Amino acid sequence: MTAVGSFDGVVAFVTGGAGGIGGAVATALAERGAKVAVADLNEEAAKAHADKIGGLAVGLDVGDADSVAAAVKTATDALGPIGVLVHTAGIVGGGGPLNGLPVEVFDTVSRVNFRGTFLITQAVANAMIAAGTKGAMVHISSAGAFSPTPGLGHYEATKAGMNALIRSAALELAEHGIRVNAVAPGPVDTPMTNFSAAPPEALAFWTERIPLGRIATPADLVPQILLLASADARHITGTILPVDGGQLLKG
Repeated sequence: MTAVGSFDGVVAFVTGGAGGIGGAVATALAERGAKVAVADLNEEAAKAHADKIGGLAVGLDVGDADSVAAAVKTATDALGPIGVLVHTAGIVGGGGPLNGLPVEVFDTVSRVNFRGTFLITQAVANAMIAAGTKGAMVHISSAGAFSPTPGLGHYEATKAGMNALIRSAALELAEHGIRVNAVAPGPVDTPMTNFSAAPPEALAFWTERIPLGRIATPADLVPQILLLASADARHITGTILPVDGGQLLKG
């Protein structure tokens, strides 16, 4: 691992890397010298973004064990041992009160957000251990894991489960020199959330909960993600860092 500002020669594997938070992080890592695997379910979008930043496009369904194993092998064979994992892939999958939420929605969101976190953490950890790499993993959690929002209980539950997995992984992988952390944002304006096109009342619902008074952009999260991925955070592991404009201060 290298200090913030330079990731020269580091192989970085970014899930959800075709756009949104993942796309911004992939771009920032490439600009700082990393060899970036842009992993995404949308292979066409992954290729377009990888071509733009000089990275490697990798198809990935994070909820499928075979797809995860194949993607990690593809990246390792082409670029070398993975030194940094940034796991941004996730879905909301709709919303609604738990008493009326279709079980299919719950299962779909759990498969991507919770099972996907387990699978990618396991696969990259084993690859790092096999290569003797003292690497770093940074996951994208959510402030919602700490403060519930009506209608998003299914999504927030998967993020709370993710946090538990991250802390367990940090404890178990420390002996291998692998650090595992997460950033927990509040709402972020990405193609998935599309806050920029939301009606005023929807924006007001969120901005009124945020002391700093605005929805985050992916660029607001990149510096913290890069920090946790770098050697400057060499004594930080098992941390879930809120980057939420103060949302959690309001409970």
